[in-house]
Amino acid sequence: MTKPLISVPGQRLCIADKTHESGHGTYERQGYIYSSLAGIVDIVDKNGVKIIEVRSTGEQTLVPTQGDIVTAQVTILTQDYCKCVIKCIGNTVLSRTYRGILRREDVCATDKDRIQIYKSYRPGDVILARVLPITEAHTYNLSTAENELGVVIAHSEHGYPMVP
Repeated sequence: MTKPLISVPGQRLCIADKTHESGHGTYERQGYIYSSLAGIVDIVDKNGVKIIEVRSTGEQTLVPTQGDIVTAQVTILTQDYCKCVIKCIGNTVLSRTYRGILRREDVCATDKDRIQIYKSYRPGDVILARVLPITEAHTYNLSTAENELGVVIAHSEHGYPMVP
């Protein structure tokens, strides 16, 4: 017996042609079928056409997607970016965290070249951010370049809660 193929969201499963079609838990883009869920790949033969489906394993399969508003905690700062840990998507607390990166040019909508990250964020800050298109594997690009986004919980250098 062969091991079941387990997929993650965005994973390319096969080519989309006359013999392979996209089914539940998948989508088609640029001639290929991709998984939209984390789960087990199932191939259903229907009149000579193989329908590729992904069935959830029952665990939480919610992952950040482009355009989602996420809650993240800043962990590391550099001059060009800050690394974050994504803890919530919308109002849903995640069972596992995801890595995010907030680049200097995505902090503010204006004056992008004059932004100094260390003046806006500190390690431990909790931020609201929008997920941008993924360019790196396993890391989500984030943006706070909207009025309602940015730091929501922060503490001063002396440990006192700050008011936004």
